[in-house]
Amino acid sequence: MIPVILSGGSGTRLWPLSREAYPKQFLALTGEATMLQATWQRIAPFAEAGPIVVSNEDHRFMVAEQLREIGVAPSAILLEPTGRNTAPAIAAAALEARRGGADPLLLVLPSDHVVRDAVAFRTAVQAAASAAEAGKLVTFGIVPTTAETGYGYIRAVAGDGVRVVKQFVEKPDAATAEGYIASGDYFWNSGMFLFRASRYLEELERHAPSMLNAVRSAHDNARRDEDFIRLEKEAFTACPSDSIDYAVMENTDDAAVLPISVGWNDVGSWSALWEVADQDGDGNAHHGDVIALDCRNTLAWGDGRLVTLLGLDDVVVVDTDDTLLVAHRDKVQQVKDVVARLKQEGRPQAALHRKVYRPWGAYDSIDNGERFQVKRITVNPGAALSLQMHHHRAEHWIVVSGTAKVTCGDNTLLLSENQSTYIPLGVTHRLENPGKLPLELIEVQSGSYLGEDDIVRFEDVYGRG
Repeated sequence: MIPVILSGGSGTRLWPLSREAYPKQFLALTGEATMLQATWQRIAPFAEAGPIVVSNEDHRFMVAEQLREIGVAPSAILLEPTGRNTAPAIAAAALEARRGGADPLLLVLPSDHVVRDAVAFRTAVQAAASAAEAGKLVTFGIVPTTAETGYGYIRAVAGDGVRVVKQFVEKPDAATAEGYIASGDYFWNSGMFLFRASRYLEELERHAPSMLNAVRSAHDNARRDEDFIRLEKEAFTACPSDSIDYAVMENTDDAAVLPISVGWNDVGSWSALWEVADQDGDGNAHHGDVIALDCRNTLAWGDGRLVTLLGLDDVVVVDTDDTLLVAHRDKVQQVKDVVARLKQEGRPQAALHRKVYRPWGAYDSIDNGERFQVKRITVNPGAALSLQMHHHRAEHWIVVSGTAKVTCGDNTLLLSENQSTYIPLGVTHRLENPGKLPLELIEVQSGSYLGEDDIVRFEDVYGRG
C-alpha cells in the first residue's frame, strides 16, 4: 500500500492565515505538525513506502522541506504545471506507482483534512483493503453528525462494512440534508479513496480516455531529477479538468463505500476550524496571545500581537502581520469573496503573506516607505540565493546571526554577526549561507523601484527565470 497525498490546495477558505502561496496544508492548525505532516503521520505505521505527493509546482520546496523535517523520504513528488483537479492528479500518481511493473493499493488522501482518531482510521483502511484488492474502488464515507449542507453525500446500500454505492449527491439544502440524516443511508463524501492503481487507470480509460491519454503523455515526458518529477506542461495543460467523483466514481460499476466515524473534518472554513479546536467552558477557541472577557463561541487566532475580545459571541478574529479579519461565524464562507476582491484590485494580500517563503529560506518585509524597504532575511544552512542584479535599487546587508558569504561583482567576502556590506545598483551579487546554522540578516533596499520583479537572474539552482 502506497499513500498518495494530494497537496494542490489554493488557500482561499482560511484566508488570511492561508493564502495562495502558502495554503493551509503547510500550516500547523490543530497541533505542532502541519496538516501535510499530520496526513503522513496518521498512516505511516502501515505504509509500505514513502508517499507519492502530487503538488503545485510553486509549492515544491515547501512539500520537500516539511517532509524532510519529519524524516520522510517520499516515493515521488509529482509537480503539476497547472491545476487540473483530482482525477488527473490521481492518474499521474497511479502511473508513477505502476512504473516498473508494480501494482500497489493506493490510499488517496487530501493533505488538508483533520482526522482526530488516527487508530480508528487505520483500522478502517485495513478493513477496506480486501475489497480494494478484489477490484473495488473504495471511498470512505463519514457517518454524519449534523445535517451539513457544505458537503456532498454518498448514498449506500444497507448493510455492514464495505457497501455498494447507490448514488453520489451534490451539496443539499437544509431540508434535504435532514432527510438524508433521518434515512441512515447517506454519508458525507470525504474525498479519501483506496483502490489498486491498475483498477483506477482501467476505469479512467473507460470513462475519460482523453484525460488518461493526456496524463500519460505528461507522465511519459516528465522531467526527472533527484527531488521532483515535473509533468510535461503542454500535455498536462491540455488535459480535461475534473474531479475523481465526476470522472470515475459516479460512472464505475465498482464504487464502494466504507462508513467511518474517525473525527474527520475538512477544515473548509474558520467555523470548521472552531469545531475541531480545543475550546474552553464558554466555547471559545484561541491561538496565540489572546485575552477574551465575557465571550462565547469565539475563535481568535493571534499571530504575534496581543488580541483582546470583550463581550463578543460567535465571532472570528484572525490577526496576521499584514491583515485583520473580523467576521461572524455564520458569514466566514464569504472569505472567498474577499479574496476575489483582492485579486480584482491586484493586491498582494490575496496570494502572499508579509513573510514570503523561498526555496533558500524566507524574507519578511518589516517596513517600507517612499524609496525604501526593510526586510528580515533568513537563509537556510548550505543554501544560496541566485546570482542576480537589480536595475533600480541598491541594498545594504547587516548580519544578525550566522555567517554570510557575499559575492559582489568580482569580490567575495565572509561576514559574521554585526558586520555589514553594500550592494550598489546594477552590480551582480549573490548571498550564501556556508554555515550549519540559519543565517539571519537585515536588508535595507533603497531606490526608485523596489518590486520583486526587479531581479535579473544569471544563475539559479532552483530553476527560476
